[in-house]
Amino acid sequence: MELKPRPTTDEDIQVLLVEDDERLAALTARYLHERGLAVTLAHTGQEGLAQAGRHRYDIILLDLMLPGRDGMEVCHALRTRSDVPIIMVTSRREETDRVLGLESGADDYLLKPYSPRELLARIRAQVRRARGQIGPNTQFLQVGPLRLDPSSLTASVNGKPFSLTTYEFMVLRVLAEHAGRVLSREQILGAINTNAEEVFDRSIDVHVFRLRQKMEADPHSPQLLKTVRGVGYMLSRGEDP
Repeated sequence: MELKPRPTTDEDIQVLLVEDDERLAALTARYLHERGLAVTLAHTGQEGLAQAGRHRYDIILLDLMLPGRDGMEVCHALRTRSDVPIIMVTSRREETDRVLGLESGADDYLLKPYSPRELLARIRAQVRRARGQIGPNTQFLQVGPLRLDPSSLTASVNGKPFSLTTYEFMVLRVLAEHAGRVLSREQILGAINTNAEEVFDRSIDVHVFRLRQKMEADPHSPQLLKTVRGVGYMLSRGEDP
């Protein structure tokens, strides 16, 4: 099922909604469609993966509890081939589930029942970041061997590029803008948080772990993204011991 957007001045956003509750999926799709977004529905994890392989979407809304391949498995599979923003949607409220969702590659985590207006705000926020519309400063950031390009949300170390999700880029950008300084989790959250997002302390640990896997030669002995025990995290300027 696919709903094409009516003529609108709103941004053209292509959404893949993977939700097995057909009534909720239809209501959500209708709400987004009426606000100018194009929505494609999938009701199983396997169907969602197939749709994502056939078409390039701006964002994927992914239910956690799906028949067959659940949301965690689908998210992990998507991340092996795409950096499309993913918002995981679930009624499970335990922090462990949210951490696992982020570890599987999700950019955001939305609890059911949710406000359609909040969902739309989160979609727009993630798509703006993915399109590089995250602020007026689009110049390169260079910190030692690390180079960040805010206009494309890309990064490289010693000229070797690596992919980032939008949330990973935001965390790394905050640390790069304060290179050589130790930032607490609360300071990092304060720098990247918006009213459209629900964040929590352990999410920073998850993203730092994933960043180290991508940018460090030895993630178990990081030379760039360092932990200061009991305080927080610091991005080395290159000359830091």
